Amino acid sequence: MDKNNQNAQPSSPEMSAEDIFTQRVNKLDEWRKIGIEPFGKAFDCTGRISEVRALFVPETEQHAAAAGRVTAYRTMGKSVFADIKDSTGRIQLYVHKDNLGEDAFALFKKIDIGDIIGVEGKLFTTRTGELSLKISKFELLSKSLRTLPEKWHGLTDIEQIYRQRYLDLIMNEKSRDVFKKRFAIISEIRRFLAENSFTEVETPMLQYVAGGAAAKPFETFYEALHAQMFMRIAPELYLKRLLVGGFEKIYELNRNFRNEGMSRKHNPEFTMIEIYQAFGDCRTMMNLVEGIITTVAQKVLGTLKIEFADGKVIDLSTPWRRVDYDDLVKEKAGADWFDVTAAERAERAKAMGLHIDPGFQDFEVTHEVYEKLIESTLIQPTFVTRLPSVLVPLAKACADDKNYVDVFELEINGQELAPGYSELNDPVEQRRRFEEQANRAPQGSKEGVIDEDFLAALEYGMPPAGGMGIGIDRLVMLLTAADSIRDVILFPHLKPMHKN
Repeated sequence: MDKNNQNAQPSSPEMSAEDIFTQRVNKLDEWRKIGIEPFGKAFDCTGRISEVRALFVPETEQHAAAAGRVTAYRTMGKSVFADIKDSTGRIQLYVHKDNLGEDAFALFKKIDIGDIIGVEGKLFTTRTGELSLKISKFELLSKSLRTLPEKWHGLTDIEQIYRQRYLDLIMNEKSRDVFKKRFAIISEIRRFLAENSFTEVETPMLQYVAGGAAAKPFETFYEALHAQMFMRIAPELYLKRLLVGGFEKIYELNRNFRNEGMSRKHNPEFTMIEIYQAFGDCRTMMNLVEGIITTVAQKVLGTLKIEFADGKVIDLSTPWRRVDYDDLVKEKAGADWFDVTAAERAERAKAMGLHIDPGFQDFEVTHEVYEKLIESTLIQPTFVTRLPSVLVPLAKACADDKNYVDVFELEINGQELAPGYSELNDPVEQRRRFEEQANRAPQGSKEGVIDEDFLAALEYGMPPAGGMGIGIDRLVMLLTAADSIRDVILFPHLKPMHKN
């Protein structure tokens, strides 16, 4: 940037952000005194910047109109070179006094980096081959009162990136690309399901009973009904009501809420898709999720191989590995793990470095081994099948052993991406399992409340079905090789900032 261009961007290193803010607020009056409203009206564009760029034909001067944020500004005597940018790209502006007119040129020199402007002119290429727009008219559409982060270093403070995502999106091409991919991933999922005859439905987010998963809900109170309500932790029980009602292939893609901790892999408000197919089962869902993820990866990324910053490569090529839960535990904890006593299992788990609470039940000790020592090692796509029935009260038992359920957990890159079930449709068995779960729950816990309306629906008859949930945030993490869930959520939850 030309250091003499005081109008476009104050260059004095002594100027604070508040000094710049004050200076720009004063400019509002300057614009208004000459009859120009600094927060302008609608502007008729030829198209977005990428579309404007596509209009150019060599050796012609195609007229075009575009709008965007000024991100660079360089004065060169009687001319100015500036860049404007929108969500689709950037284009250079060539502004000359002779072409724009003396008065308008003087006004253009009042433009600051960060301002949003609309321009009209002709497309051409400079001597260096840069596609540019030689402008003959401009309008100030929105005055920026705060200076953008320095161009070359951008936004580097992680906390600021998450709190001021709008600045991150302005400055960081990589962040914009992640979210463009997120939106494309969701669109491709919907397209895939529509092409396979699934119907998108909507079910309540405010529920009387927080069911469908074992988690602590957010609570609220509905004044009109004088009733305690819960933000849903899962839509499962309502989607199964729709199976009872005769919708055979359905899905819901929306938010769930769990009043629990935050981490690199967890946000209390998160996006899930739950899918149900009548007359299917667990294997139906395994085939479906393979199809969804591989199709989306190929369409959005153009590859089935995901490369991470540490050099790790995840290959999504099918078929994916399928392995029983018990076999994984025995590989890690010993082939005789299920032959020894519960007390011996607890001691062996402690010897492996695990904290085993004295109140843990036997199945919880085994699951601690799985969650803490096995899950993180499952990097390539793996379906973990045949889980203990006590862990999954909404799934159908395996035909050969009622102690296990016909389910899978899809693990990729060391974290669960999608659980899938052969859904339990026996209302008597479902009631028994709900009661068993309620008896294990701490007194007063929401997990101890049984959804009687759901059980009544099952009693009318639900077809056998396969069901599955896919964590959209985690899927986007995988496909964009992101390290944290906060990198793929536009506005992740953070601790509130307290002012003294």
